[in-house]
Amino acid sequence: MTASPSPQAPQEPSPQDAADAVRNRINTAQPHTARIWNYWLGGKDNYAVDREAGDRIRELHPGIGDYARADRLFLGRAVRHLVADRGVRQFLDIGTGLPTADNTHEVAQRVAPESRIVYVDNDPLVLTHARALLTSSPEGRTDYLDADMRDVESVLEHASQTLDFSRPVALMLLGVVIFIEDDQEAYGLVRRLMDALPSGSHLVLSHTITSPAMPDVDAAVAFWNEHGTPKLTQRTPEQVARFFDGLELLEPGVVSCSRWRPETVGDAEPEEVAMFGGVARKD
Repeated sequence: MTASPSPQAPQEPSPQDAADAVRNRINTAQPHTARIWNYWLGGKDNYAVDREAGDRIRELHPGIGDYARADRLFLGRAVRHLVADRGVRQFLDIGTGLPTADNTHEVAQRVAPESRIVYVDNDPLVLTHARALLTSSPEGRTDYLDADMRDVESVLEHASQTLDFSRPVALMLLGVVIFIEDDQEAYGLVRRLMDALPSGSHLVLSHTITSPAMPDVDAAVAFWNEHGTPKLTQRTPEQVARFFDGLELLEPGVVSCSRWRPETVGDAEPEEVAMFGGVARKD
C-alpha cells in the first residue's frame, strides 16, 4: 500500500517577494499626504505627482509648508519635555509618516538612551523605509508595525512585545486622526487607546483646524480631498480639544503647534498655524 504524501507546510514569501508586494501597494499615480508632507519638509521620498499637488496646495495656502515644520518641531519639544521632565521612557507613535530628521526615537534616546519606541503606520512607502526607524541606541529598542490605527487590539498586542504597559507610555497621534471622518469613531479610537495605558501615560496629539480666520486653509483641504489620498477632515480648535477630555492638559493647553512651549528668543509670539496640538496626562 502506498502512503499518501504528507501535506507540505506553506512556504514563507521570500524577502524579494515581500518587497515586491509592498511596492505593488504604492500608488505613484495619485498624490499621497505622507509623501507631500515629506516634500514640504525637504525630503526626497516623494514623486512628481506629490510635488505637483504640494505646489498647488502651497499656491492656495502659501503658509502650508510652515505647518509641516511646526508640527515636526512640536513633536520634538513634546518628546523632550516628556522624557526630561516627566520621566517617560516609552512611546507608541501611530501615524509615523516617512522618516526624517529627529524622529521620536532619536529625540527620546538623545535624552534617555534606554527609551523604547513602537512606530505604527499603514503606508507602504513608510514600510519600505522602516529600517530608518529601527536604529535604536544599544540601551533602548524600537519596533515598527504595518497596521491601521483602527485595529486597536492588534496594535496594542504587537506594541506590548516591546513596551511594558504596566509603566507609563506616551501615545503620539500627530496629524493622524484627521484621516478619520466620523467624529465619534475618531474620539472613540483615541479613548480606547488611552484606556489601555496606565496612569502617568500621556497623549500627544495634533490636528489640522478649520477657522473663519484662515479661509485659505479650507480651500487647500478641499483641493486635497478632490485630488489626493487619504481624505482629510478638519475640526475646530474646540473639537480638537475634545480628544483630551478626561485628561490633565499641560500648559499652554491646545494651541497652534508653533505656540506650544516655543523655544524662541525675545518676546515675539510665533505666528499661528492651522495645525493645533496639545499634551495631556492620564491620572
